[in-house]
Amino acid sequence: MENHIDGPLKAGPTTRREALGLAAGLLAGGALSLGAAAAPGSAAEPFAPGADDDCALGYDPEFEAALAEADAQFPPTDDERESARRPRRILPLRRRYRVSARYGIRGAWAAGHHTGIDLAVPTGTPVYAVGGGLVVLARWSGAYGMAVTVRMPDGHYAVYAHLSRVSVRRGARIRTGARIGSSGATGRATGPHLHLEIRVRRGYGSDVNPVRYLARRGARL
Repeated sequence: MENHIDGPLKAGPTTRREALGLAAGLLAGGALSLGAAAAPGSAAEPFAPGADDDCALGYDPEFEAALAEADAQFPPTDDERESARRPRRILPLRRRYRVSARYGIRGAWAAGHHTGIDLAVPTGTPVYAVGGGLVVLARWSGAYGMAVTVRMPDGHYAVYAHLSRVSVRRGARIRTGARIGSSGATGRATGPHLHLEIRVRRGYGSDVNPVRYLARRGARL
């Protein structure tokens, strides 16, 4: 299976993104709760290969604060640090997909660009962890809809957004390739797809190119 991404790919932090990351850290100091999801996401639209199946994501302070609070509850362990020496990554999908929004494209996002990559697939398509690690959040996540965030042993965070179903629990330690849920269109999404976001640090604005991140570890989107 070959899936190619056309056009330039933007990577690397900018001053604006670093400022956004700092703002995320300040907001995370608030008293937002990690309670259960308060409301269901938007209904998934029927899958159509030519549809505009991508994100309308923006900076979500509630999600960022919840992520910071949850992450603090699960500090890295010696086992986690040891496994960081043996990185292995796979693709998050095992069926054909269409790249509906590349990483780094300019738009109205708070970061000034798309912070992940959107892979259009029908609702209910199994989603797998590109790398093992600790499930920091597995819940309704505001604009990200139903989402799973995994802290990987190398210190990076993988966010799998707009899911229709979550198959893991917060605090679980999962292996590379574990099924974490099913694709959907919950949250701020214009159609069914998987939004995969890779962050160098926990906070918003620390995103890196998922294609390059995975390629350096043997997985080609």
